[in-house]
Amino acid sequence: MYKPAIRHRQERQVNRRKEWKHRMKIEKVKAVYFTGTGTTKQLVCALAGCLQDDFEEIDISLPAARRQPLSFSAADLVIFGLPVYAGRVPNVLLPFLRKIEGDDALAVPVVLYGNRAFDDALIELRDLLEQQGMHTVAAGAFVGQHAFSRSLAKGRPDAEDLAEAERLAQGVREKLDGMACPPDAPLEVDGTPYPYSGYYVPRGRDGEAMDIRKVHPATKDQCIHCGRCIRVCRMGSIDPSDPAKSTGICIKCGACIKACPVGAKYFSDVRYLFHIHDLEQRYARRGENKIFL
Repeated sequence: MYKPAIRHRQERQVNRRKEWKHRMKIEKVKAVYFTGTGTTKQLVCALAGCLQDDFEEIDISLPAARRQPLSFSAADLVIFGLPVYAGRVPNVLLPFLRKIEGDDALAVPVVLYGNRAFDDALIELRDLLEQQGMHTVAAGAFVGQHAFSRSLAKGRPDAEDLAEAERLAQGVREKLDGMACPPDAPLEVDGTPYPYSGYYVPRGRDGEAMDIRKVHPATKDQCIHCGRCIRVCRMGSIDPSDPAKSTGICIKCGACIKACPVGAKYFSDVRYLFHIHDLEQRYARRGENKIFL
């Protein structure tokens, strides 16, 4: 019974490889991203553009774009980019990500971190894509300007970062050229395997943990009620009738602050402001990108 079972499994693997060799023609590169102030979009689209001139751009930043699950096919190569939040995938996106229909698409998970560390974000995103039926063939962790700060990793991704993205794209092309079937195992990346490490916790001057999750931006009297902050809120949490009111979660992505034409949006919470100052002081060095092939 043992030998026939082994032979049967081997035959299945051979048939699977033949099927995939026939199907292994990437027809479309798809750039999927969630972005607050544009850095994740910039990197993901640059990477996708190195792989296909007419790639498809899928922006899942706004709530309306997350109402229906994403669906892919075996003919897709998906560049999937997310920002790092407290060293992990943004947990507000998990319900949406767990509804992706991967259908054997090939995937390149990409995370952008704000110069501190990407911790377990990349391995978590890799696992999510694999669990949804995708096959990870390459990955990257890149630095982007921190959403909280005007100076931390300012101007990144820059020319050096984009050159790294091009190097990752070249590695992907070479890997696909020699690939007859999808990988049998997830791509090896840095991070703690599940169960992942806890979320990064900011600390105050006294070393005690600070909880800034419920901090929301304030609004100055100079607000002209143009509605731009309402339209760009990634969580749909700004009251349409009063931009000074928040009705839901704030992930502090900075989109409303960047969009305001008169500078009326700002943060005033002393814990949050100390956290920004602490990050800027401790992580002023140039953070490094890391690619995995």
